[in-house]
Amino acid sequence: MSKRKLPSGNSRPEVLIRTTAELGQAVQRWRKEQKLLQLHVAGLANTGNRFIVDLENGKPTIQFQKVLAALDVLGIDVILRKRGAL
Repeated sequence: MSKRKLPSGNSRPEVLIRTTAELGQAVQRWRKEQKLLQLHVAGLANTGNRFIVDLENGKPTIQFQKVLAALDVLGIDVILRKRGAL
């Protein structure tokens, strides 16, 4: 995962995600920073606990809509950008 500072005013670094394993590591780190249990995120995102476990373990076949729901609970935005563009 490569980290970059977000433009003006945002103190959280951007994290470049290229694999499901990298996504899982980032989700787990952000969840722990917020002192949430996997069970809390699962309940708030209306998913099962097993889904959050699979997400954090980088399972490649999880449902994307549920990923977006879990990211929303954690306050994480998904931003798509063409490589090399800033």
